[in-house]
Amino acid sequence: MEKRKLLILIILGTLVLLNFLAWDRAFNNIPELEVSFFDIGQGDAIFIETPFGYQVLIDGGPTSVILDKLAKEMPLGDRTIDLMILTHPEHDHYGGLIKVLEQYQVDNILWTGIVRETAEFKKWQELIAQEGADIIIAQAGQRIMFKTAYLEVLHPFESLEGQTSKSVNNTSIVLRLVFQDKLFLFTGDAFKAVEKKLASKEELRADVLKVGHHGSKTSSADEFIQEVSPEIAVISCGAGNSYGHPHEEVLAVLEKFAIRILRTDEDGDIKIVSNGIDYKIE
Repeated sequence: MEKRKLLILIILGTLVLLNFLAWDRAFNNIPELEVSFFDIGQGDAIFIETPFGYQVLIDGGPTSVILDKLAKEMPLGDRTIDLMILTHPEHDHYGGLIKVLEQYQVDNILWTGIVRETAEFKKWQELIAQEGADIIIAQAGQRIMFKTAYLEVLHPFESLEGQTSKSVNNTSIVLRLVFQDKLFLFTGDAFKAVEKKLASKEELRADVLKVGHHGSKTSSADEFIQEVSPEIAVISCGAGNSYGHPHEEVLAVLEKFAIRILRTDEDGDIKIVSNGIDYKIE
């Protein structure tokens, strides 16, 4: 009789434990945000997949290497991108986007509308006209919602559509991705002048910063880095690049504020996954 009671208790205890584990697994099975900084050589390419499956591509690097990177991240047969963002029309940011437009269906395109007189830019204009995507001209204050996450545009401060610029880098779209408690800041190639203006007028805190202009000394002003106060700084640059990126001055600034530095030229593809409360590097 005692043995039978003991057996019943063991069975009941096991059922309670299994029930607890099932609830624990369900509770912790929170949809996650994935942000991948691709190693595409000397350039920028960032792929975001939100918790509900929205796919965003920020820049595409200089070459068709972006196609291989996307193929590894996106499900087999998936040829649609919800949002493509061109921070600014320089070859190392949109050469690859041209290749993407030729092979993927892009539903929405966010860019500045800045004008250039190059053959590559004319190709870009032709392709986005043919794509049939909704075109959004970036301007500070815009917010793009993805259910539990959103992107907010911090720069340019006003519409640049149809304008030209001697410094195309400095027209870069600056974006912040917000997912519950975790924030990512993407700066394109914006110079210190833009960073300082942002630092003086915006609350810029972010957990992860994509360092401006591949780690060039033209970006990463002290006051900007201090205002953002990231835990992680990601530098997207090519191994042995001729520009000397990242510059020692920038590395020194990041080290001064005890920021962990990740580099695509040394670390390869960098993926950061977050549940909105914490994050991990894969």
